[in-house]
Amino acid sequence: MRQHLKALRRLACGLAVVGLTSFTAVTVAPATSGATTKTVISFEGTNGVAANYIFPFMTVSRFSVQNIDYFEYYLYRPLYMYGGHASTELNTRLSLAKYPVFSKGDKSVKITLKAYRWSDTEKVTASDVLFWMNIWHQKPTGYAGWFPGGLSLPTDVKTIRITSPTTLTMTLSTPVNQRWFLYNELSEITPMPIAWTRASLSAAPGSAGCAKAPFTTTGKGGENYAKCKAVYAFLSQQSGYNPTNPKTVPNALPGYATNKLWAVVDGPWKLESFAPTGPYTMVPNPKYSGPNKPKYKEYVDKVYTTSSAAYNAMVSGTLDIGQLPPTEITAPAKKSGKPGVAPEVGPNNPRLAADYTLVPEFPWEVNFFPYNFKSTGDTGQAAPIFAQLYFRQAMQRLVNQTLYIKTITHGYGVPDYGPVPDLPKNGFMSRTELKNPYPYSPSAARALLKAHGWRVVPGGVDTCQKPGTGPGKCGKGVKKGAKLNFTLQYNSQTKSIGHTVVAEKDSWGQAGIRINISGATFNTVIGNASPCPKGCKWEFENWGAGWIFVPDIYPAGTEILAAGAGSNFGSWSTKTSTALIEKTITGTTTLIKYENYEEKNLPYIFQPLRVPVWEVHKGLKGVAPLNPLYSATPATYHWS
Repeated sequence: MRQHLKALRRLACGLAVVGLTSFTAVTVAPATSGATTKTVISFEGTNGVAANYIFPFMTVSRFSVQNIDYFEYYLYRPLYMYGGHASTELNTRLSLAKYPVFSKGDKSVKITLKAYRWSDTEKVTASDVLFWMNIWHQKPTGYAGWFPGGLSLPTDVKTIRITSPTTLTMTLSTPVNQRWFLYNELSEITPMPIAWTRASLSAAPGSAGCAKAPFTTTGKGGENYAKCKAVYAFLSQQSGYNPTNPKTVPNALPGYATNKLWAVVDGPWKLESFAPTGPYTMVPNPKYSGPNKPKYKEYVDKVYTTSSAAYNAMVSGTLDIGQLPPTEITAPAKKSGKPGVAPEVGPNNPRLAADYTLVPEFPWEVNFFPYNFKSTGDTGQAAPIFAQLYFRQAMQRLVNQTLYIKTITHGYGVPDYGPVPDLPKNGFMSRTELKNPYPYSPSAARALLKAHGWRVVPGGVDTCQKPGTGPGKCGKGVKKGAKLNFTLQYNSQTKSIGHTVVAEKDSWGQAGIRINISGATFNTVIGNASPCPKGCKWEFENWGAGWIFVPDIYPAGTEILAAGAGSNFGSWSTKTSTALIEKTITGTTTLIKYENYEEKNLPYIFQPLRVPVWEVHKGLKGVAPLNPLYSATPATYHWS
């Protein structure tokens, strides 16, 4: 879950966006190279969003690139690492465990750990994996990667048997698709140190017993259930979340760098300093026992309040790696805008060309924002209206993806029509998903609404004239006089998101769909977008980047579209969707039927995926090509 435009020229009528500023040669001062010490690397990849959670076991409102890929993974390595230079595959070299062994009809999984140590000299053992699983078992819904139905970890696990300090075997209730289980379930596990097995800072490491508790005895009512529950509550509060009273926010962030809990790491870095609004500084972990040890003294993640500030830092030579804002793209991509085809990089910004290399990133991502299918908004009419496929089709018909790519992101983007990523090129995307089933057409959108009983008022607000469920009617639950008048909150920290939302608002208005927009921070928007099965007021929340498939690498939809899943933001659910998702994860069924169904039925509003372009200092090596999973590995970077 992870976006600027200086001169978008729009005519007043709807989406008639024309004449983006021409790209003309200009004479400007080049960036100054600065005094490169070659002992520090500075990075800014979070678009003004600071990390705000350090405990790897997190709820959906904290489940972000900023917290996982650009922060926690540096300190606490997941059981399995994925991706690398232009790859989404398992990274066996950087994983804590060897490739798992499946047996007994894919109902048994044996995991063997490599020789890693924590910074307190304790070995990384099978008990550290069991610790994570026990925490997850006592509160499955507490982790964003869980989904109901019995197929998700930890609910699909019958037993966990530790046979040696480095080996454990999971016995499952249901046979699984091996690739899905490795790339989406085992990928969620982050082993946790014995130092965290406590219920207070004054308690001795390991005193709570959760890491040693048999997995089958952590169920409700058991002694170990209470122990693990207390540990979970303690660790969450130390990270800034109170699971027993989520509305109260413990003031834990200022103490991240000094808290003895978070000082115990098994990754290549340890936290030296941390500011709640950024920056944070990491230094090499001298006890790190894995490959790719850092070759410099400090890694600094900087947070700038505006994209212009980050750009100016690169111009002055005080930032080594940063995203180039669309406002500062002075020449368009050479080729762009086609589904499944990566844009080719155009000439660099002349102020940066002397010292920086322009590097595109092709993220393993789909860009969307959710309908809240349980919304009580619009006087209780939002949910019934959103449930109508014809309405969702009309909304999608008014999203002009090709135009947004050309004007807002200057060609650095690809269209998104469904739930499987376009890029990097992959074998999962169906031919159907490469074609737009709902091409931009205001007239088609208006016709859809008129054909279903709406009085369409372009530039105004449509009203339902023919309630009911028969032909030509507004649909089940939609009352006479209901209005197409909704609220959309968006991430205003990134200008290109705001420009896209304004363009979309104008476009929807052409069919009499009024969208009232308001801006908020990324963390506010993603926090408000949480599922609410019993109903809540929000209607649309747009954080600007949809979903990055990590740590759920295999794009089966279990986290974002399975009924009741923690990251199924809008509570989408149909019997067909549920059945198709289940078939892709319990056997060898491909994703084609699932993705074609979701593309047709529009559980989300799909938007073009912006391809970020990065400026990497020419003195830095080991950075490009970039990891499509956003999993930066700064320990591999080095100064030439």
